[in-house]
Amino acid sequence: MNGILRDMVRENHVRVDELIYPVFVAEGENICRPVKSMPGICQYSLDRLPEELDRTVDAGVRAVLLFGIPAHKDPKGSGAYDEDGIIPQAVRLIRERYEDLLVIADVCLCEYTSHGHCGLVREGEILNDETLPLLAAASVAYARAGADIIAPSDMMDRRVAAIRTALDRAGFVHIPILSYAAKFASGYYGPFRDAAQSAPGFGDRRTYQMDPANGREALREVEQDLAEGADMIIAKPALAYMDVIREIVYHYNVPVVAYNVSGEYAMVKAAAANGWIDERRIVMENLLGFKRAGAGMIITYHALEAAGWLQEERR
Repeated sequence: MNGILRDMVRENHVRVDELIYPVFVAEGENICRPVKSMPGICQYSLDRLPEELDRTVDAGVRAVLLFGIPAHKDPKGSGAYDEDGIIPQAVRLIRERYEDLLVIADVCLCEYTSHGHCGLVREGEILNDETLPLLAAASVAYARAGADIIAPSDMMDRRVAAIRTALDRAGFVHIPILSYAAKFASGYYGPFRDAAQSAPGFGDRRTYQMDPANGREALREVEQDLAEGADMIIAKPALAYMDVIREIVYHYNVPVVAYNVSGEYAMVKAAAANGWIDERRIVMENLLGFKRAGAGMIITYHALEAAGWLQEERR
């Protein structure tokens, strides 16, 4: 009976409908390419994407975050804003086959540029202002394809305002922006760069992503993005930045999403494979930690597993 009482007084819960599952979509055919550094995660071509989406729907997860891997890259990242690029194609497929699946489209150039940076580059310098129209064009292309939410992850200054203006002018005033406002230059992103094939070809991203030492700066970034028209906020990574999540929730009355990133996922998987930890217990403890910090939603590569565990608990 003590267990029943403990459940009754529990302060925080993780719900399946709060989970968002990242999905990697690659140009080509018959692709189900495992990501070596992320056990259980694969890149899927459009013809095999329904395999993963069927699993997502069957698990009860209702939202996906799409990342595209183009067949060809160029310095301008033109595949990112191609109306018939891999993400618009994937969004249209989902809209045709999965009416009840919420589609969040990540907006960035890094997967599409030959140099691997999130913006245009000239002589080794990131061109912030010149990148904004391209991010806006990508956002409109994804909205036209049927995306429900636009999620800019590039960290260029004033990109939310550029995207909001472009969406409104194109008639998509109803499409919300989920901004990666508090995105830190983190060592936790390594496996994602394998999955998205987006490692920078030179230097790093510290000039436009946030210094991990700066918590108050994160609040300034959030405030700026909200002023420009962001509707929701992502804090990324989640595990080492739960204090930032808590501060954002305390200061701003908007939905906050914790991104349980690739490195956090890979560490758990590696430790579990060696028998060092109880994977299920650790994953659920991490997710509860994000909720306790104040996150309303969680982007996680553990989404399908966690959904299964939560369903088992209800039986």
